Amino acid sequence: MHYGRFIVFALAAVATCSANAAGLGLRAGSTGVGVDIGFGIAPTLSARIGYSGLKFDTEVSTTDVNYDTKVKLSNPSGLIDWSPLGPFRITAGIVGANGRADLTGTPSGGTFTINGISYQASDIGSLSGSVKAGKSAAPYLGFGYGNVAGAGVNFYFDVGVIFQGSPKVSLTANCGPALTPGQCTALQGDVEAERKKLEDDLSKYKYYPVVNIGVTIGF
Repeated sequence: MHYGRFIVFALAAVATCSANAAGLGLRAGSTGVGVDIGFGIAPTLSARIGYSGLKFDTEVSTTDVNYDTKVKLSNPSGLIDWSPLGPFRITAGIVGANGRADLTGTPSGGTFTINGISYQASDIGSLSGSVKAGKSAAPYLGFGYGNVAGAGVNFYFDVGVIFQGSPKVSLTANCGPALTPGQCTALQGDVEAERKKLEDDLSKYKYYPVVNIGVTIGF
């Protein structure tokens, strides 16, 4: 996504709604650190456009392989807030699930175990891949308290779910010079089986939980 265009769109949206309440929100939580621009549409209805992101390193382990993992969260969003009971609201919209996790396989005791088969680390030039959400634009549904478009300085929070779909996994290995063509073919088959296994293990994460809290400044 071109974030320069996103900023221009955000400013234009606020400008077109200058006759209504508008505000800026800063938040942090399970989608990272982010910002929202909100504007009123009707007495109980407002809209938000925002972006959040975060980078961190972690480790993912399967039955066979440990992966050093670099996670990058990147979530533009467009949401509608309906507030039938004062500051309490129901929120729905679309979130861009543009984050990814880059994987690098690490040997244990000088060996990789891939699909139950042991390979010497020297036989594999590298084992790497990535994990991405199943949907690049995912529906969001949740509830919360406080409106970004509200007057003055307030706090707001969101609790909900991004319906991101089952994660998609890519995984590749480079054959070392000691492997014969037949052994290299067998390795590639084992890597594909490992990829499917990892994808199956991650399939339960099709729903991404959202818990965010922030501060709003109305203007």
